[in-house]
Amino acid sequence: MKNYCIPIALILVLAALLALPSIAPYFYIFIVTEILILGLFAASFNLIFGYTGMLSFGHAAFFGVGAYATAMLLQDAQWPLLACLLASTVAGTILALVIGFFSVRLNEVYFSMLTLAFGMMVFAVVHQWRSVTNGSDGIAGFQMGSLGLGIELALGNPSVYYYVVLVIVVIAAGVLYLICRSSFGLILRAIRQNPERVAFCGVDVKNYRLAAFTASGAFAGLAGGLMAPFLRIASPELVHWSMSAEPILMSILGGTGYFLGPFFGAGMFVLLETWITSMTHSWMLVLGIILALMVMFFRRGVFGTVLDRLQGRK
Repeated sequence: MKNYCIPIALILVLAALLALPSIAPYFYIFIVTEILILGLFAASFNLIFGYTGMLSFGHAAFFGVGAYATAMLLQDAQWPLLACLLASTVAGTILALVIGFFSVRLNEVYFSMLTLAFGMMVFAVVHQWRSVTNGSDGIAGFQMGSLGLGIELALGNPSVYYYVVLVIVVIAAGVLYLICRSSFGLILRAIRQNPERVAFCGVDVKNYRLAAFTASGAFAGLAGGLMAPFLRIASPELVHWSMSAEPILMSILGGTGYFLGPFFGAGMFVLLETWITSMTHSWMLVLGIILALMVMFFRRGVFGTVLDRLQGRK
């Protein structure tokens, strides 16, 4: 019976997500839309952290570049949304390939520091290249056009955009799952456990790390592309290095060794932040204490701990 818990739970969650706009006010639709987007962002990060063992402090660079790509194309070229999202995915892929080419040569803290340095450089470019990015004001005021593929939807309607995000995130999560369950994903796990032994088997560890880093950047760019229309702005805050802390925290909260962990962690993070900010102005202190306690007492993440207990693991 335990083996059927996760599929049944997933079906129930998907059913609830599909029914949400018809039973909940717009406030909750906005909250869940944000959770879905940030969940994809965290899952893209977990591909290199939870599966490959690389801790990046500059992942917001790909997320922010994807957001800016979509915002600029919507404002200047009036492209369909799907074309903009494809462009944001390509932008994240190219940037991750360039940064990864230099970063994956290093290990552990040196890798982390180099990704942080690249992330700060991308933020500086976005913040200062005012003629292109509009500087600290960001890119706003763009209109939501058609979806693309001949499909006409009222994307300005929060419920409609919620369904678009839901479908795209589910498809992207499915692709990510196939990657993680493939032979490529198994090699990534082996690299996380013991890269020296994998190298002795004749596997080019650097190339696999670069491929994982590039794929992670692609999905992060897609998440950023979804975030810009949701916020109706692409601002430098989406590229700032502090934004890179969010997928790290979400992955750890949910459980880095579990595919659905980052999505669960994103939900917890957004809900906690929303709840606490409505109660106190010192929300960062309260949120920090709660998150610290969760990390201390749920070593495998909240989702991972609950799942292990359901499956009878210690």
